[in-house]
Amino acid sequence: MKKGWIIALGLLLIGILGAYVYYNRLKSNAEAEGGAYDGTLKPRVELSRFDFENITDDEITMNMYILLDNPLPVALKGRNVDYSFYINDQELVKESYEKVVTVNAEDSTTLALPAKLKAKKMVALLEDLDRRKIDSADYRLRISFDTDVPILGEKKINIDQTRRLPAFHLLQFKVDDIDYGKLSLKAMDVAAKVNIINRNKLPYNVTDLHYTVVIDGKEIAEGAQDEPILVKKEATTPVVFPMTVKPGKALGLLPKALFDKKDTPYEITFRCKILDKNNNPMFQQSKFMTTIKGTLLDFKKNK
Repeated sequence: MKKGWIIALGLLLIGILGAYVYYNRLKSNAEAEGGAYDGTLKPRVELSRFDFENITDDEITMNMYILLDNPLPVALKGRNVDYSFYINDQELVKESYEKVVTVNAEDSTTLALPAKLKAKKMVALLEDLDRRKIDSADYRLRISFDTDVPILGEKKINIDQTRRLPAFHLLQFKVDDIDYGKLSLKAMDVAAKVNIINRNKLPYNVTDLHYTVVIDGKEIAEGAQDEPILVKKEATTPVVFPMTVKPGKALGLLPKALFDKKDTPYEITFRCKILDKNNNPMFQQSKFMTTIKGTLLDFKKNK
């Protein structure tokens, strides 16, 4: 009987020792790959990049792409994911993610977290940095979620990450004018004169550009720019976007466009990708969409 207990105890000690060795091996591998931190094997989170889905004067709708690394030997399932995003300790995003997040054992996944950011608050923050001649900022991401850990049971995991990066100003599209060109029975030529304002210290390429024009609630035109547009650093780059509109869509709007500009609203939407010439992974190939609204009276002249 005693011999049986001794064997069982020996097997238990061997199991504990094996688990300890396995844990330390995983920890060493994770540290070598930059995965473990705080002296533990808890999951690692990195803010990968942003996609700006829509930008207006009031709100920025975007996705924050998060790399979630699981160094544990078991799959990780996260529930009740709460996250917040800060620039220089000012909270700009506070959201929750309702879906269950699953990361396989010793694996990683990329997660798109939707977020709505108050545009005016962010612009004020960046303008303050400009006044103080500061060209970088602390980008902080905080995430917490519930998960089941073997043996330990249900645990709440909190992750807090800060990275010092260049202060990024969103590109601004300003419509300077809409020109109505030749009118025929088959088509009407329209050109939007747009200024792309880049307040960053780096140039960017804008590619895969598509745009739509809505006047008085009716989509009258759409177009695309095939060639990349070089947006110069700390400068305004003027661009002309030509479009051809069928008279059936736009002819009825012509009297308002000529004689009732004050009460004729317009909405122009631009969709594109931003290519950072310095290959900044935070914005490389980031999708960008911005919507400009106003009335035709905003333009200097209309033909």
